[in-house]
Amino acid sequence: MNGHVVKGPLGFSAESLAQEALQLQTKLRAGLDTLRAVDDVAYGATAKEEVWRDGKVVLYRFRGERTPSAKVPLLIVYALVNRPYMVDLQADKSIVRGLLERGEDVYLLDWGYPDRSDRYLELDDYIQRFLGGAVDHLRREHRLDAVNLLGICQGGAFSLCYAALNPGKVRNLVTMVTPVDFHTGDNMLSNWTRGLDADLFVDALGNVPADVMNWCYLTLKPWRLFVQKYVGLVDILDDPRALEDFLRMEKWIFDSPDQAGEAFRQFIQQFYQGNGFVNGGIDIGGRAVDLQYVAMPVLNVYAEQDHLVPPVSSKALKDLVGSDDYSELSFKGGHIGIYVSSRAQREVPGAIHDWLAPRSR
Repeated sequence: MNGHVVKGPLGFSAESLAQEALQLQTKLRAGLDTLRAVDDVAYGATAKEEVWRDGKVVLYRFRGERTPSAKVPLLIVYALVNRPYMVDLQADKSIVRGLLERGEDVYLLDWGYPDRSDRYLELDDYIQRFLGGAVDHLRREHRLDAVNLLGICQGGAFSLCYAALNPGKVRNLVTMVTPVDFHTGDNMLSNWTRGLDADLFVDALGNVPADVMNWCYLTLKPWRLFVQKYVGLVDILDDPRALEDFLRMEKWIFDSPDQAGEAFRQFIQQFYQGNGFVNGGIDIGGRAVDLQYVAMPVLNVYAEQDHLVPPVSSKALKDLVGSDDYSELSFKGGHIGIYVSSRAQREVPGAIHDWLAPRSR
């Protein structure tokens, strides 16, 4: 054989398979030691304090290393389906920290964990009572007529509704990976949801279990989210820091609240099925939402590889708002990467601050 490696019909040799098996064994052995050494992963890199509460809903103010220079506070409004600490996951993956370093005065609305007592909460409760209550608190504390909003994903849709119904209370509006046109052809989640009998679903379940929601999101990319990432886990089993990062992300993914039944019903029917931003028909506490009343400056940030909120869904906002100061920011990444990737840390907080600064003086 003269020392040559003989490859089989599939392009690999017995020697290479043996070597790969040995490397896998070494990784797994090291992983046992690494897992024993890794503590329960924590999240939230930035100090914060509770400043307002309504039931389970809490408004936090973040405390950075410098005193905020911004005169108008920035309120982050996250989705209901996941916990909001994704925006402050860890020290090197924190949109919040990046904003604080640039002088923004950052607040976050935490929706909490709904239980059976919240079964009949409606969108009006979330948008006008909770979000509106937080905005009014900031207006009083800062002695301002209006504050800045940063709405993320479903929180962006809530922020659009709030801004349309209360335009005088929103100075500037930033939407990030926010669905606007729910009936674009490339929106797999929307295509699934349009066939859902939301009445039967909610009447049968009451609150919607978090596990059901997680299963739906994971099956949008089953190979990547059920198989590939766990196969890739083997490669980092001997790297404590990389393993902690992986476990922290897993903790966030599966730390999901249940969904209040009535609010879920209304959101599915009016947004996913009715496409209310485009077609009309969104009713919040007896008031119709018309995006033409969103006349304040708007920055719309979308992710180019977003599988949950396709770019075309977000970009539809341009033709619907009444603002004559509308800007878009395209981010090269996905729905999660826009918060936690190294590119996001370099680009997103600075872009938001640079856009807000001249509009908040």
